[in-house]
Amino acid sequence: MHSSATFLIEFGAIILGLGLLGRLAGRLQFSPIPLYLLAGLAFGEGGLLPLGASEEFVAIGAEIGVILLLLMLGLEYTASDLVSNLKTQYPAGLVDMALNALPGAALALLLGWGPVAAVVLAGVTWISSSGVIAKVLGDLGRLGNRETPVILSILVLEDLAMAVYLPIITALLAGVSLAAGSVTLAIALGVAGLVLFVAVRYGRVISRFVSSDDPEKLLLVVLGLTLLVAGLAQQLQVSAAVGAFLVGIALSGEVAEGAHNLLAPLRDLFAAVFFVFFGLHTDPESIPPVILPALALAVVTALTKIATGYWAAHRAGISPKGRWRAGGTLVARGEFSIVIAGLAVTAGIEPDLGPLATAYVLVLVVLGPLTARYTEPIALWLTARRTASADTPPAHGAVPAAKTLEPVDDGGVDR
Repeated sequence: MHSSATFLIEFGAIILGLGLLGRLAGRLQFSPIPLYLLAGLAFGEGGLLPLGASEEFVAIGAEIGVILLLLMLGLEYTASDLVSNLKTQYPAGLVDMALNALPGAALALLLGWGPVAAVVLAGVTWISSSGVIAKVLGDLGRLGNRETPVILSILVLEDLAMAVYLPIITALLAGVSLAAGSVTLAIALGVAGLVLFVAVRYGRVISRFVSSDDPEKLLLVVLGLTLLVAGLAQQLQVSAAVGAFLVGIALSGEVAEGAHNLLAPLRDLFAAVFFVFFGLHTDPESIPPVILPALALAVVTALTKIATGYWAAHRAGISPKGRWRAGGTLVARGEFSIVIAGLAVTAGIEPDLGPLATAYVLVLVVLGPLTARYTEPIALWLTARRTASADTPPAHGAVPAAKTLEPVDDGGVDR
């Protein structure tokens, strides 16, 4: 009885605290993710008030949080959207992967963490935060801007890449052989391809089967199906998160919209629990030794994300202003960086990886909304200063430089 009462007190305090932190973040108009991580640090190993009775339940809630995050992500897209983006925007996806995954992998190798940790940290630095970016676009009133489809296309490709990346990480962390890992990857690709094919051809049939006018029945069927598929995927070492993502893709139309509305509060609750759980397993004293590498990595990958967005928007014919806005918007990292790092922390491959990922995400989840707002004006100001400096007449007595032919600006759109 005593342990039950302790559990209720601890878990109730966690949920109440998360609610208050969420309200505070809302008033300050930034993502609550850093506050949730800090709460986990405060109540975890080496924190102010370590938890005991509720830790096992929090761990289960964290797993459900990851599953719901990926399910809701899948519900955002239809299979045809994913196929279309894959066909038309894959060069931007490849540039995104090269510019943003390589810095993380390089740092892990420089720190002597080994190839598995390098692959994990590559994923942490590669994937932008879809949740934070979607909120920033809405808050800044940019959902109708010309560069927004470019931003969303990159996010879609990153999310689709997770269906391949997560099974690879799962196999590497499990320490399976090359042959077994190849089989796992083949299964994951086969299942993902099959789900996309079935969703494109028979999406309406699946949605009709799941559909219900009763919100309670719809919630139970979708949630039960998701947990079942996630469990089967985990059993096959494909990753429970990928299984949930594929369930979301398979649902479409009114069913997807209804499920999204019903599951959104559950997603927010368990996702918050997940971030707390990650913080619980990070000792605050382990962060200061890795803060400088985390800051350096944050600066480098913020610049590479800006370069990615600029290049992708330029390729789509967007004006320079829109290119800078696209680049600045993509900087934020968040939920999926923590999901990837969480897999490695659970596997125990490198003690410093969790603290570094925590510090890295804390920096960029706060910096991301600022770069989204200010990258464009800062870039234009610097460009104007450079132009003004170039146009300044030479000092008295100086020999003017020879003139060169400049291309004529016809006022058309960027090509």
